[in-house]
Amino acid sequence: MKYVFLCLIFYVPGALLAQETILFGDGGKIVYNLQAGTYTVSQQDKAYITDARAVVHNSTTEVASTAYTTRTIERSDINDAFGAGQKIIINLSGAGLPELQQVFYTYAGKPYFLTEVYLRGTAVSSNYMAPLVSAQASIGVAGDNRVLLVPFDNDTFIRYRSRAMSNTLTNVSSEVTAYYDNISRTGLVIGSVEHEDWKTGVRTIGAGGELTELTAWGGYTDKDITRDGITHGTLSGTTVKSPKILVGLFTDWRNGLDEYGKANALAEPRYIFSWDKPTPFGWNSWGAIQDKLNLDNAKAVANFFASSVPAYRSGGTAYVDLDSYWDNMVSGGITGDFSKLKAFADHCKERGLQPGIYWAPFVDWGKSDRTVEGSSYKYSETWTKANGAYHELDGARAMDPTHPATQKRIELLINKFKDCGFTMIKVDFIGHAAIEADSYFDPTVKTGMQAFRKGMEYLVDQLNSKMLIYVAISPNLATGRYAHMRRIACDAYSDIGATEYTLNSTTYGWWQTYVYNYVDADHLVFKSETAGENRARFASGLITGTLITGDDYSTTGPWTSTARQLLQNEELLAIARNGIAFTPVEGNAEQGASETFVRTIGSSQYVAVINYGEKKTYDLSLSRLGIAPGEYVVKELFTGQVTGLQGSNLSREVPRRDAAIFRLTPGTVTGTLTENANDTATLSPNPATDIVKIQSAKTIRTLKVLSAEGKVINEVKNVKSKEYSFSVASFRKGIYIVTLAHTDGTTKVFKVMRD
Repeated sequence: MKYVFLCLIFYVPGALLAQETILFGDGGKIVYNLQAGTYTVSQQDKAYITDARAVVHNSTTEVASTAYTTRTIERSDINDAFGAGQKIIINLSGAGLPELQQVFYTYAGKPYFLTEVYLRGTAVSSNYMAPLVSAQASIGVAGDNRVLLVPFDNDTFIRYRSRAMSNTLTNVSSEVTAYYDNISRTGLVIGSVEHEDWKTGVRTIGAGGELTELTAWGGYTDKDITRDGITHGTLSGTTVKSPKILVGLFTDWRNGLDEYGKANALAEPRYIFSWDKPTPFGWNSWGAIQDKLNLDNAKAVANFFASSVPAYRSGGTAYVDLDSYWDNMVSGGITGDFSKLKAFADHCKERGLQPGIYWAPFVDWGKSDRTVEGSSYKYSETWTKANGAYHELDGARAMDPTHPATQKRIELLINKFKDCGFTMIKVDFIGHAAIEADSYFDPTVKTGMQAFRKGMEYLVDQLNSKMLIYVAISPNLATGRYAHMRRIACDAYSDIGATEYTLNSTTYGWWQTYVYNYVDADHLVFKSETAGENRARFASGLITGTLITGDDYSTTGPWTSTARQLLQNEELLAIARNGIAFTPVEGNAEQGASETFVRTIGSSQYVAVINYGEKKTYDLSLSRLGIAPGEYVVKELFTGQVTGLQGSNLSREVPRRDAAIFRLTPGTVTGTLTENANDTATLSPNPATDIVKIQSAKTIRTLKVLSAEGKVINEVKNVKSKEYSFSVASFRKGIYIVTLAHTDGTTKVFKVMRD
């Protein structure tokens, strides 16, 4: 149902201002001033954005909502992906001005609103559209006030930044920012939920507790952030629309960014097929083998995962992914013989593993003017130009995603990958497809994001739902429609510095766990680092969301024994199978990373602590962690140490450059218990097809059998014996976990294979 109100504005000295009130959330209110063309946003009657206006450029002329003289209002009920709500349109007109529309969306149960602006006329054009420009914004708290700088992508080792507002600060963030007090956690989240046409910027200027500028606009470019050397492309026609912007004040800025991540998935549903399989685990060759990749060492790695770490599985399998230099196994270039790659893929599948492959579809590493494979065009015809010069980054030249030669090359190679039987593809350097260019082959494409959309949709169409799509270097948000899984950072290897760099991105970008099916912490490389640094690196994967390892498991070294230990720890693997990133406890690490992260899984609370420096005792307030004070059984999952906790603080020492993951489960325990890894209990036969017998030197109290995904298959209480037998004849083939709890409080874990 639509309601139309006509409001003709005449200026009368001393007259009351006409206002339109728009309610949203729990106590949220937008008051639109129909005389001034501005709006104020409040929460519980306390304004946090004052006198906001819309500003757009029509060609080179700036037009603001405050310049108009006549405004009408339309209200209509809507029901879309966000739910039931209302759409409110403010129509603005005036002599000599193009028609402008300010649009607001509110939804039942949503603690935020969405806003956008339209420019209409017989011929309008714009490369700058700002639905919200305000000279006054305040969260009402003056503590440790900060603004967040979010990068456009994860290239060039770029970092997120939490910037303190102790002095006057100008901050420009890509797509989204949070303006928050880290002490009380009150925060304003504002950002674009649409990325198919525009790159969005959010600029804040201010000091202490307040902002003197808050602007969210479509049309942002910056050579160091968006990688663009020219201004944003221009959209034109009879109607031009801005990106849709989310605005909300939250009692906890972290919850606000969670909501923002979820809103992105609602506003732009995934173009890829829905991933309904378990959380992927895997390995990638770039971590250590790199240019030494060949068929023999690739097969040897698959053998290692099949025989040496059989518990490293999710959904009964793991992915073995060949990165760059897979062409070492190909003769005759990408039009040649792929039989060795097919042999590798077959080898993986015969061992219950899934084969993966790598490609960068929108870049040219050769940079010589040769014929594009699969086409009659020359590469020079496909290279993207900005200001007449070719765009180069990371040593590669960008290719026009809309060019038929780029597309023919994609079609050729993707079909070869599919014919080989690959079930996963790692796609890299796709930020090159989003570059603002002088022109594109497709004349309807005017902006970098439109070119990106065309290219990614074509790639996904060629994959035809045959592969898990995993992306590396890529735009943080626009890629969400096209990938199941994405690296939160990129090219992190083994030491504590790699862990800190990765967790900087997780500290301020964890909410992308709701934009994608999964995010991960890049290949986890152990090499010959200390046990503590390996635990920290492994923990970064668990914290971020899932696990991709990277050592050369075709050879034996310290990394193989580390893998057998860490990649077989079922209680840690169960965290990764959950597939959701942990939330940072603090947001004041500047360009660094938080040391503490939390996550609730089932009835347990998990607290991950990463010590990037010297030995340290962490005295953690349960309330600050978001955990109710009480009695808990605390188990540290790397050591197996079990302790009791009573009260309101978790105080534990973490060694130098090390990590700990604590699982807090309601209950009590007496004393300090440690799982006995040297317990003489045995399980045989293994593999098994029918009866499995367990013998222990200790009396068994309870026994559980779990699937590889952690589902309880069988539980026997009050065993009260040192021997127990059970049948696996009815089980499906695969890995199962058997846990024993002894009467003395120790536990023992087995992995048994049903053959």
